[in-house]
Amino acid sequence: MRKVVEQSLKRLKSDRIDLLYQHRVDKNVPIEDVAGTVRDLIKEGKVLHFGLSAAKAETIRRAHAVCPITAVQSEYSFMTRLPEEFIFSTLQELEIGFVAYSPLCRGLLGGTLTEYSDLNTNDIRGAWPRFQAGAIRQNLRIVEVLNEFGKTRGMTSSQICLSWMLSKYPFIVPLPGTTKLSHLEEDFRATDFTLTPADCQ
Repeated sequence: MRKVVEQSLKRLKSDRIDLLYQHRVDKNVPIEDVAGTVRDLIKEGKVLHFGLSAAKAETIRRAHAVCPITAVQSEYSFMTRLPEEFIFSTLQELEIGFVAYSPLCRGLLGGTLTEYSDLNTNDIRGAWPRFQAGAIRQNLRIVEVLNEFGKTRGMTSSQICLSWMLSKYPFIVPLPGTTKLSHLEEDFRATDFTLTPADCQ
């Protein structure tokens, strides 16, 4: 871990990493050892904050007891809700932020995919069950409902999903990915909308 941090600092031409994530917990290394190493790196001024990715509640607690965790990153979207069930209560209790990657369900909720989209040529999504022909057809029905909901509010399906997420808990930061500037601008405009609790329901 120290080696990776030194290499990153060199490539970044920086003397500090603001947020150091352990992406995927290594089952062969006690999390306390990882947290202890990050704690030492923080003391040395090479790292400012510690984060975990795709970690279970118990792992978060164990790591946090050694070195305070600032953020936990996991997949979370309108359709991928497991963090609500398994880690949100722990994050609230320990006052840890949550970074939601794939908040638009890897593009599915963005409204640009169809059942005819080519996801098998140079696209990893083609191998995932949610994007298989039968599944995507069913899953796109959710996008249709979101579009109907958005028509009366001037919102796109992407904006609804991001606004919904921002309305859920104050500790969530959505991290949408995009390859198009127009999509990025659309995503930013999600903050212009406020969904009521009834809307979210």
